[in-house]
Amino acid sequence: MEKFRYVILGAGPSGLAFAHTLRLLGEESFVVLEKETGAGGLCRSVEVDGKPLDIGGGHFLDLKRKEVLDLLFRFMPREEWQEHHRVSKIRIRGIELDHPLEGNLWQLPVADQIDFLESIARAGSVLGEPPPEAFADWITWKLGDRIAQEYMLPYNRKIWSMDPNKLGTYWLYKLPNVSFRETLQSCLEHKMFGALPAHGTFLYPKEYGYGEVWRRMGDALGDKLRLGERLITVDPATRTVNGRYQGECIVNSIPWTFWTEAGPLPDEVRAAIGKLVQVPIAVDYHAETLPSDSHWTYDPEESKSFHRLLLRSNFCTGSRGYWTETNSARSPARGDAFRHHNPYAYPVNTLDKPGAVETIKTWATRNGIHPLGRWGQWEHMNSDVAVSLAIAAAHELRAAGG
Repeated sequence: MEKFRYVILGAGPSGLAFAHTLRLLGEESFVVLEKETGAGGLCRSVEVDGKPLDIGGGHFLDLKRKEVLDLLFRFMPREEWQEHHRVSKIRIRGIELDHPLEGNLWQLPVADQIDFLESIARAGSVLGEPPPEAFADWITWKLGDRIAQEYMLPYNRKIWSMDPNKLGTYWLYKLPNVSFRETLQSCLEHKMFGALPAHGTFLYPKEYGYGEVWRRMGDALGDKLRLGERLITVDPATRTVNGRYQGECIVNSIPWTFWTEAGPLPDEVRAAIGKLVQVPIAVDYHAETLPSDSHWTYDPEESKSFHRLLLRSNFCTGSRGYWTETNSARSPARGDAFRHHNPYAYPVNTLDKPGAVETIKTWATRNGIHPLGRWGQWEHMNSDVAVSLAIAAAHELRAAGG
């Protein structure tokens, strides 16, 4: 039996950031357990067609959080990163226009602008009606029926492969918030108004894929990182993992669904985990270099299997081609072409998720188990957000003596 203050499950951005923050705080009694053969989780990269490809989909480093940059630059200095000003597109009505749609309608023909503007003017949010509870109804209430029917609803049917009204609305603060007034002003002045989405300016490695910084962070942990260590058994009462690693605290950044076959759980916790839903994603490489300056492009057309394209040649130096992201339930066979399957890609914000997650987190906290990151919190979060929360968690647990 190996005993530690902290047993950390998962060597994705959250687990790595937590471990290195502990080390910066002078704590060495920890171990990181990772089922894969390399660190990085969904942010790993592999070489495809002579250049890196990010097998977990599109990941970029936002510039907004200083504490995140300070930590990551310890392993990949700033001079190894290239700064990019976000160019993201939406394919709609036969053309590509800038994202977000409601802030860039002015790029459409005038007749199409009028069509969308009339629809937005009739939206419930503009008319002062109360917001509905279900996702599909909320989208129409917020953005009008044209944007809902031509973009948001088909796009979300593609990515989640479920009825959008099975989703809640509690997470929609993440969407760009552009008012009708700002939409109208953008059409009149031919420029974007309103808040920009995340990654307005971002960093991507000059010579590597995004996975390189996480690989280095994993290597820097030495024997504190145990690769190929899948969760087989866990005893919450003694906080013992795989019959070998015992911690005063277990830090969980892996999907809770892995816990159901690993050890005893209270019935209510097991039931709550059973309510959690995730989306598997296929990442497919295509060698063709597309004639677009976009870094990534959203495509709501339901006759196409994929929902997003990542144009590698526009952010990965010296590369060609692009990759697509597709819900695995929709992805066609590809023969010998490169594909990476991510069985756990996106947590789904179903109507009953908040209650289920609260049940799990309450039980976990009482038993010295700390939920961390995308899967511990069961919330879609960009890597910089995950790292920032992990840094804060390490400080809080150390300060509390937990």
